[in-house]
Parts: sequence; C-alpha cells; structure tokens
Amino acid sequence: MKLLTEFVGSFLFMLVIAMIAPTGAPMTALAIGAALMTMVYMGGHVSGAHYNPAVSLAILIRGKMTATEMLQYWAAQIAGGLAAFFVGAWIVGGPVDLKPAADYSTGQALAVEILFTTMLALTVLNVATAKKTAGNSYFGLAIAFVVVAGALAGGGISGGAFNPAVGIGATVVNAVQGNGDYGSVWIYLVGPFLGAAIAAFLFKLQGGESEADA
Repeated sequence: MKLLTEFVGSFLFMLVIAMIAPTGAPMTALAIGAALMTMVYMGGHVSGAHYNPAVSLAILIRGKMTATEMLQYWAAQIAGGLAAFFVGAWIVGGPVDLKPAADYSTGQALAVEILFTTMLALTVLNVATAKKTAGNSYFGLAIAFVVVAGALAGGGISGGAFNPAVGIGATVVNAVQGNGDYGSVWIYLVGPFLGAAIAAFLFKLQGGESEADA
C-alpha cells in the first residue's frame, strides 16, 4: 500500500506540473502547490507522502526508514513521475522543457535547487516526522507552500524542480518526444540530494529526535 500510494501520489502531483508548466499560466506555482498539498493529505497517513526521492533521502538520514525502503520509494516515485510526464505531454501536446534559464549560470541554478530542497526537506522533517509536531493538521499546507515559494522565487532561474523524480521525468520525456537532451538532468539530481542531506543535518542541529526517541 505504501508503494502504491507513492506511485499514485507522485503521478497525480506531477501530472499537474506536466500539464500546466508548458502553458506558462500565471497561477502555475499555486496550482503545483495545491496539487502537492492535496496529495500529501491523501497519502500522508499511508506512506508519509514523500513523492520526492530527496525527501526520502532526508528521512533515511533522519532514521525513519531503511535504505531498502528508500530505494523502493525511489522506484515508485520515479515511475510515477515518468508516467505523469508522458501522459501530460500526450494531453497538452508537448513535453515540459525543464532546464536552467539562459540568463543564469549553472552554479546559480544548482544553488537554487539545493537551497529550496533544503527548505522543503527541513520543513517535512519538522512538521511530518518530529514528535513535538505529531498529529498537527497543517503539515500538508506547510509542505506545499515551500514548493509555491520556491517556484516563485527560483523557478525562473533553475526551472524549479526541487525533486529528482520531476527532473528525471521531465527530462526523459522531453528527450524522447521533444528536442531536449540530458545535459542538465544532473542539476536536478545533485541539487536536491545535497539539499536533502543539508536539511537532515540541520534537523539534527535543531535537536531532532533520534529514531529511538521518536
């Protein structure tokens, strides 16, 4: 049930990205955040509603899942992302062209992916895994608004993935169906995974509980 939830939640969340990103709609960031919020509330009680390999890595480092569980989550999340971007491209007639903006350097794009994934994973660790916030009703809203903030502040610089499954799904579909290549995909892997590791370190500095205490 956990892996099914991760696949379905990842698919439905990223389907919104796949369908709205090519349109350039002014409410794109809010729509993506709303999709994540609803999917977090849908699956939080089943799988933890990660929908993001970087979030799963942070939770592994935090001590709330095993390496085997994390790899299984990664497989479900990436499969959901690939399915979402293929279906989204079919519905809207074209893939998402995820890449850093031409006016910014690779370093600037990478920094955006690191910083906002740190913000996302640190929020998840504090509102969805900490004993002191257990049972709260705001976790989905808090997590979703990190993505809204990141998309608005940094989406025009890095593309605003903050999620390796988004980076892989969008890049693969664009390479297969569009004119894209794999030259930038590493930014959407290295950046989010580094951000996740930083978030887990910061959580421990904040006094985050060990698995034995949680």
